[in-house]
This record gives sequence, structure tokens and C-alpha cells, in this order.
Amino acid sequence: MNDRLKDELLELAQEAARRAGDLLRDGRPADLGVAATKTSPIDVVTEMDIASEKLVTGFLLDARPDDGILGEEGADVAGSSGVRWVIDPIDGTVNYLYGRLDWSVSIAAEYEGETVVGVVAGPQRGETFHAVRGRGAYREGAAIRCRPAPPLSEALIGTGFGYLRERRVAQAEVVRTLLPQVRDIRRGGSAALDLCDVACGRLDAYYERGLNPWDAAAGDLIAREAGALTGGRPGGRPSHELTVAGSPGVFEPLQRILEDLGAWRG
Repeated sequence: MNDRLKDELLELAQEAARRAGDLLRDGRPADLGVAATKTSPIDVVTEMDIASEKLVTGFLLDARPDDGILGEEGADVAGSSGVRWVIDPIDGTVNYLYGRLDWSVSIAAEYEGETVVGVVAGPQRGETFHAVRGRGAYREGAAIRCRPAPPLSEALIGTGFGYLRERRVAQAEVVRTLLPQVRDIRRGGSAALDLCDVACGRLDAYYERGLNPWDAAAGDLIAREAGALTGGRPGGRPSHELTVAGSPGVFEPLQRILEDLGAWRG
């Protein structure tokens, strides 16, 4: 894959994320409500999720009509160019619904199945992260790196929870056992931003069960390009079963503990 194509994909992803972020920040209705639910009554979709995905997919396909698209709210186009866009129009919809700040627009570009560009925009945070494979990771144009690894007992760990009751019960048991072994645990509500927080040193590590490709594709690349390690179960890649990211030295012991606790079950 040549640098000119990488540059083009990055520019398009940044512009699409900017436009969607402006729409979501400035166009949020005062009476915003739930438009639909997915896996459970608390796993919600708003009219703005749908509007954001329509804006992003329309913009990208106007620019590159032969590309594929995979979006959280139903966009699924095969494409013929070798490029596929993986889009989360609002990552952290519940935060957005409640007027909280930790939500994002996440856009990744894959080429022949490998993520080569990732952009995560946090409009209410006033910052955008990006990475191109092999070029490092950036926040607002400035290079970022993950934190030097502390002992696991002094590590700040991020996580998230699913929307199915049975999964939440299992996840709560993992947290109950893990919490005494680390500095503390945070739950932000946007996987994409959590991965970016690992990338820029606001978290030492992050893990979650149940992520989909659109939740993690861009943030995973940004974390890796910032020097973090990412994976799933030991020896595996990040997956729906388990996604783990962390500074080298924190990632490995955390991954082992999560495996022992069965964090991938449920």
C-alpha cells in the first residue's frame, strides 16, 4: 500500500469525523430520546447515531465509491477496491444521550483486511486522535506515547460493561477480583476513547469483553502506534471475546490475570 493512498484515507477519515462531530455536538436536540434498542432495552440507538452514520458513509462513498463500508447502525457494503471503512457513528451513545462528555466518532480504514488508518474524534473533549500504520500516533497533531509501565499494583485500568444481564454479572465478578490487585479501575463508556487514553497515558491499560469491530478498530491502531501492546486472549488478536490494551509491562500480567479469571466468558 503506497503512502499516497494512506494520506488520502487519513484526510478523508479526519474530514468525515470532523463533520460528524460538528453535527453531533451542535445539532443535538434538547429532547433527544431513544430511537431503537439492540441487544437489550438499555442498549440504545438515538436518531443522531443514524444521522451521523448516514453523513459519514455518504461522504466516504462520494469520495471513493468502490470502497467497502461496515457501520454499527447497519451500513454494510462489500466494495471492490480492497479498502473497507469501519465506522462507529457515536461510540458511547448512552453518554451522548445523557449529555456526558465521553463519546466519540470512530473511523478506521482497512486495506486487504489490515487496519491502516484510525481516527477517533472526541468533540466534547475538544480533541481528535489519529494514527497511520507505521507512522506513530497523534493527538491534535502532536505525537503521543503510552505511559512507562508501573507495577500492576500501581496501574490505572479502564474497562467497560455489556448490556446483557448475564454478561454483566460475569464482568462484575472479574472486577471484584481484579480491583484489589491494581491502583484503580475506570469505566468511561467509549471503548474508542479508552483505547486512545491508553495511547496518550491517561490509562495504563484497558480491557473489555464484547467489543465489535467498529468499537475498537481505530482505537486499537492508535494504541499500537503509540507503543502499547494489544491483543485478546493470550496469543490471540483483539476480538469479541476479549480486547486488552496496555503499556508493555502492564499488558502481559493483566492479560494473564484476565485469562485466569475467565474474563472472556459470558
